[in-house]
Amino acid sequence: MIDILDIEVGKPYACKFKVETMLDTYGRPPGLSDTPLAGPGMYEGIGVIQVRDTTSEHVQLKDEKSGKEFIVPFKQIWDIDTAEFADD
Repeated sequence: MIDILDIEVGKPYACKFKVETMLDTYGRPPGLSDTPLAGPGMYEGIGVIQVRDTTSEHVQLKDEKSGKEFIVPFKQIWDIDTAEFADD
């Protein structure tokens, strides 16, 4: 896997991540849910990295399942790799 500090600007990357957000009773974030929100909890997903900030040590990424954007600390991302996009 690739270290977050080694990614090249302009190339697409994806990673697994963990973030605290509002979840429904099944542990899903808004966008995947048609049930009432139950409260905050930890959500894990796979997202495409949009912005990397080495000063604050955070990335902005877009979750593949929900389409929701999250700001996630470097310590809560792993399995960074190049991303490929395919037409549906």
